[in-house]
Amino acid sequence: MQNEGNTPCNILEEIIWYKDKEVSQMKEKKPLILLKKQLSGAPPTRDFLGALKASYSRTGLPALIAEVKKASPSRGVLREDFNPVEIAKAYEKGGAACLSVLTDQKYFQGSFENLEAIRNAGVECPLLCKEFVIEAWQIYYARVKGADAILLIAAVLPNLDIQYMIKICKLLGLTALVEVHDETEMDRVLGIEGVELIGINNRDLGTFKVDISNTKKLLEGERGEKIREKGIIVVGESGLFTPADIGYVQEAGVKAVLVGESLVKQEDPTKGISGLFGKDISC
Repeated sequence: MQNEGNTPCNILEEIIWYKDKEVSQMKEKKPLILLKKQLSGAPPTRDFLGALKASYSRTGLPALIAEVKKASPSRGVLREDFNPVEIAKAYEKGGAACLSVLTDQKYFQGSFENLEAIRNAGVECPLLCKEFVIEAWQIYYARVKGADAILLIAAVLPNLDIQYMIKICKLLGLTALVEVHDETEMDRVLGIEGVELIGINNRDLGTFKVDISNTKKLLEGERGEKIREKGIIVVGESGLFTPADIGYVQEAGVKAVLVGESLVKQEDPTKGISGLFGKDISC
């Protein structure tokens, strides 16, 4: 933010620079005091973490957080006939434990309206608001729109902000999924009090290149031991397309996976889930 006149160094930096302006405009229309008043009318939160644990216990496979995602900066539009509610229902039918809903409009063609529509359509899976959070205001806004969990990205937020935002999440009944993508971020996050759910993104957020061995690397040795000691659930994210990929990250130590592209591109996302896991996980 100090170099506002310069060109962003990478995709993530560009997204965050734009997000800062976007949030400032949204806050003018809906100040925090107004959002806090609207909280009483928001639907009750559902247990995101509990749903992941229950699914893992039931199937013996990583619980699925299936992502409702129309586009991405690296791949462009993933699905032209994009109906967020229909896709969400197909995921739920296929055995997804939770859903992730992209709310960034400029880079992912998502929206908070999609999140709200899925919640209001009677989908029972807990919902993760997949947003680039830079301010606590966004957490309150996500809750008002029906979110049960929210993404906090370690590459974007300093430790104190993550700790502060986790406290707000607990206050609002939300689960915080704290995302890391390298050893430095993992070590930082493991030192923060209150972290219960860590996502390991196999996509480098600067270059958008994917390498699923990243999950294994970040869960080896002392880091893996610390995670087990603290009882933290780990989510594998990005680059998961086959039963072999799921088996690989499960062996590395994950108990949940977040999958978007390989499912949303399927003509029938319900069948796509069976294909991803190599079996029907809805039973």
